Order: sequence, then C-alpha cells, then structure tokens
Amino acid sequence: MLSRIRRKETGFTLIELMIVVAIIGILAAIAIPNFMNYQCKAKQSEAKSNLGNIRTAEEAYYAEKDSYGATLGDIGFSVKGTDKQSYSYGLAASGTGTTAAFTATAGATAGGKLVGDVWTINQEGALTNTTNKCQ
Repeated sequence: MLSRIRRKETGFTLIELMIVVAIIGILAAIAIPNFMNYQCKAKQSEAKSNLGNIRTAEEAYYAEKDSYGATLGDIGFSVKGTDKQSYSYGLAASGTGTTAAFTATAGATAGGKLVGDVWTINQEGALTNTTNKCQ
C-alpha cells in the first residue's frame, strides 16, 4: 500500500501579510508627521541661532562705528553651506547714535522661494516669529 506523506506547508497567509502591512501603515501615519515637525523645529533653531549671531555682529559693528551695518557683508556675517541652506537672511539698519536700529530677518526657503516661516530680531534682542509653519 502506498502511503501518502503529508508535508506541512509553511509560510504566511495573505491575511497575515495584510495585517502586517496595515500595522506598518498605521505606524507610518503617526511617525511621519512627528518627524516632519521635529525637522521643522530643528531648522527654526538654526535660524534663531544665526539671527543671534547677526545681532552679536551688529552690536560689535555698532561699538566700532556708532551705527549699525546696512548689509550682512558690512558686519562680516555669512552662512556656511549655502547649497543646503533652509533660510535666507536679510538685514535692514537705520540711523546713528541713540536713534540707530536694525532688524534682521530669516525667511524659510525651498527651491529658492520663500515658504512663509519668517523670524526677525532687533537691536534689543526681541526675537519674533510672524508666520510659524511648524505645528
């Protein structure tokens, strides 16, 4: 008599694979927005740090010349690695002596275009965010 040998089939069923894909999708739906928010906040901290450096350079320039520098080149500020720069920086200064004032601006850029996250700092060190793109 011939005996049949049954081999146990191993592997995953389609239902098991679909459940795993669904779990991965749920985890990705939760993790990706959080990651994007952390990335946005990291870029903002870069802008705040650079604005603080601009303010320090402006104060040093003011101590020497009794007026604020009109351009970033005047105060000797430049951003390293401009090919991967998240923000573009600008500077506006006016007056001399006790009426001198400046405002430095950092605007978020993507593909060379301003995308709306704008930070400013003035001579008193007041840092403001007019449009915050991070949640």
